[in-house]
Amino acid sequence: MDITMPEMDGISAVKEIKAISSDIKIIMCSAMGQRALIIEALQAGANDFIVKPFHSDRIAHAIEDLMSR
Repeated sequence: MDITMPEMDGISAVKEIKAISSDIKIIMCSAMGQRALIIEALQAGANDFIVKPFHSDRIAHAIEDLMSR
């Protein structure tokens, strides 16, 4: 999920999704990698945050990590 989306920002979306089910795993991905946004996304319930541009191994690692939890 991205921070910037057309209908709702990603952090608000994470909060709504987690309110439905706290078991849902969410990886945020955004070019906006400011530390404050990353912390806010993680506090909202995101399980990981990947900053663009990224390497495919970073995505693979994030998915593997979430699947092992």
